[in-house]
Amino acid sequence: MKIKIDDLSGGEVITLLEEHLADMYATSPPESVHALDVDALKSPDITFFSGWLSNQLQGCVAIKKLSSQHVELKSMRTASTARNSGVASALLTHVMQVAMKNGYRQMSLETGSQAFFKPARNLYEKFGFSYCPPFADYTDDPHSRFMTKYLTEKP
Repeated sequence: MKIKIDDLSGGEVITLLEEHLADMYATSPPESVHALDVDALKSPDITFFSGWLSNQLQGCVAIKKLSSQHVELKSMRTASTARNSGVASALLTHVMQVAMKNGYRQMSLETGSQAFFKPARNLYEKFGFSYCPPFADYTDDPHSRFMTKYLTEKP
């Protein structure tokens, strides 16, 4: 799979993100949906990646700069045709490597608490993320789970 920085101009990527947002609103109350739309993902603090295999979109992921040493994982999504094929693991590995290469020491994320999000939580746990209190501008929410991982040794 080829993973590249994406400018969010392609129809396939936009469709995948629209599916992602639709699922978030279908499974969580509106005030608990923290997924970003295409315009918000174009922020200069966000780097958006897409993964491709034979010109077919496999998935996407973004990292948002929170500080000089801390990034947030955003918009992780695997195309329905690519589920359970290792796409999410490849995307997560890639953004963790990019983050470390750019000097970030910590990656955090917010995901849902509902059963729909259990496969995502399992993936993050497999990669060494642990549950943590809310970070950045998040607050306690029964529909959210917060996770973090130190990318290098703690200072």
